[in-house]
Amino acid sequence: MKTEIDPKIVKKLREETGAGMMNCKKALAENDGNYEKAVESLKLKGMVTADKKANRNTNEGMIYSYIHTGNKLGIMVEVNCETDFVARRQEFNELAKNIAMQIASNPEIEVVSYSDISESIKQKLWNFESIKEDLQNKPEQIRNKIVEGRVEKSLKKQVLLEQEYIRDPNLTVNDYIKQVISILGENIRITRFVRFVLGETDK
Repeated sequence: MKTEIDPKIVKKLREETGAGMMNCKKALAENDGNYEKAVESLKLKGMVTADKKANRNTNEGMIYSYIHTGNKLGIMVEVNCETDFVARRQEFNELAKNIAMQIASNPEIEVVSYSDISESIKQKLWNFESIKEDLQNKPEQIRNKIVEGRVEKSLKKQVLLEQEYIRDPNLTVNDYIKQVISILGENIRITRFVRFVLGETDK
């Protein structure tokens, strides 16, 4: 049975830890509403430190290039941080490499975050899903709910930060980045990436 999460408890957890509202709600749900365990879970995943630093400027960093085995696939990714000192840290370089490998592992990844997906693409996908035959005899409210779920699932496959992290399936890529933020003590942002596939050209 799914545990009901009291919004007041979510608010309290957010105020105590500084973690984002959705992260707090998720932590409580994963720990059956246990407040203390939720706090520990957020700390363990680095959410507390990371969410507090999310609005800091990231003007330093690096452009990391990765060539996949066989020399037929290459990735360039820009990873930003707050200072040149952190940009030189081994942990930061490892993060850049792991992110590049993550992108190389999944050709469906097209953008860094949901905010990078245009409204026109979302609308096009909504239109595509809404005319599917299996939905035509359902009430409008139910049909819209199903379409919304399918669109979200489809878009999620394209978003880097939402992917299951290749080195730890218990984390998303976003969770992994927040763990590194908690270690290095600076905000880190994946700004952009380019994928090069041998023989492919822009149309």
